[in-house]
Amino acid sequence: MSAWTADELHSLDQIEEIRVAGRRQDGSLRTLTIVWHVVVGRSLYVRSVRGVEGAWYKGVLHHHEGAISWHGQTRDVTYISDHTVDDQLDAAYFTKYGNGPDTVAITNTTSNATTLRVEPR
Repeated sequence: MSAWTADELHSLDQIEEIRVAGRRQDGSLRTLTIVWHVVVGRSLYVRSVRGVEGAWYKGVLHHHEGAISWHGQTRDVTYISDHTVDDQLDAAYFTKYGNGPDTVAITNTTSNATTLRVEPR
């Protein structure tokens, strides 16, 4: 696995949304779906606001591989379940997106269960 460059992490940290997709059995990408994301340390994280019932989340779980897209860039990635920094992620979501109901939804127990670290491939 490779690492995010400092420029990539900075770019990802500055934007509001990214698009994520898992891979199908035949290796093709599923439909890219807009999600909120946060950067904590040198890692990128995403969660499903619909919890484990989120369609994109279900698609990612099949192979734990896929892609993300932002600002005209697309990177192949691996999705890794990681709950080691959930409290920091909650704080990062509130800092980035404010205290509204959408942020509350992405930081609740249902969404926290779907925390994924996104690593470039």
